[in-house]
Amino acid sequence: MQPCITGWGHTKFGALKEDRLEDLILAAAREALDHAGITPKDVDGVWLGHFNSGMVPDGFASSLVLGLDDDMRFIPATRCENACASGSAAIYSALNAIRAGEAKIALVVGVEKMTELDTAGVTKALAGASYQKEESGVSFPQIFGRVAAGYFQNFGDQSETLARIAVKNHANALSNPLAHMQKNVSFDFANTVSEKNPMIAAPLRMTDCSLITDGAAALVIVAPELAADFPQAVTFRAARQVNDIMPMSRRDMTELTGPRVAFERAYADAGVSVADIGFAEVHDCFTIAELMIYEAMGLKPKGKGAEAVKDGTVMKGGKLPVNLSGGLKAKGHPVGATGVSMHVMAARQVTGTADEMQAENTDLGLVFNMGGSGVANYCSILEAVK
Repeated sequence: MQPCITGWGHTKFGALKEDRLEDLILAAAREALDHAGITPKDVDGVWLGHFNSGMVPDGFASSLVLGLDDDMRFIPATRCENACASGSAAIYSALNAIRAGEAKIALVVGVEKMTELDTAGVTKALAGASYQKEESGVSFPQIFGRVAAGYFQNFGDQSETLARIAVKNHANALSNPLAHMQKNVSFDFANTVSEKNPMIAAPLRMTDCSLITDGAAALVIVAPELAADFPQAVTFRAARQVNDIMPMSRRDMTELTGPRVAFERAYADAGVSVADIGFAEVHDCFTIAELMIYEAMGLKPKGKGAEAVKDGTVMKGGKLPVNLSGGLKAKGHPVGATGVSMHVMAARQVTGTADEMQAENTDLGLVFNMGGSGVANYCSILEAVK
């Protein structure tokens, strides 16, 4: 058995103007430790997922969690950064430390405070995750706008499908009290360019873009031999990281090749196929990303991802519901927290503790967290062991 998640915490996501970065870190960490039933002095090491890129002045944030308790003083704490997959980078670093015998109990926290800057400032900060030699000055909405335009050119206009993905994720967020935006969005609104739903980067409208969000999430991960000591335990059937080359000019952008390879390797590690997966939390930074992830994960052939929406596969109650939490689109996308949040939501599903979000078939859950334009890719397959 692999290391196990035995506790989790998750702040509300949103525009949390009154909370500092440190406040969010401590709140999520405290909840995770309490949920696992351990104290701060039990922790052997801390891994913090935090992109930052100038969004807050707290560039050296790894040790902020030690403020939980004096007993945490002098334990190792490390900040992990891999663009929008920084949270998963922290999780996988903790997994590696446990496998190496360097820790028995790890605390992982993902956090981002994005609303310190205005929209233009956040857009500039996020652009730091692109290939500066060729893509400098191009925002991520523009990057994924180019991806969407290329996809449309090859496979036909998918604007309606993107609108339906946005509607799905907003509807799912209504069942998630921690989501940033708990508001129904109609198909007509999402599928129409208007003053309230402007074109952001053609063909992507505002409803096709994820939210600028503050928030934190945390996990307690323990060595497999300790799992029996905890009331709940969720193990990693697979945990695969795949990095692709950065320049978009050297990749086929009508598919997400790095993500596809990550899925294939995770399935092989777990000894499963996509048909065995009960639900998925995936990286819908833009609705076009979710559409193309359907194809990368093997739900539909290349260019046919829209069929997963039309036939109801990815809907709540479907064969493989996607983003029951509301996803980045409606739950929110506090960059460093996103990967950790996804794992929290999946752990709740496989343990049957997801409340109104709960799906029916949750034996195996899939998490896919992506950094950049399909560059840093993390695919986890989770199952409960108790």
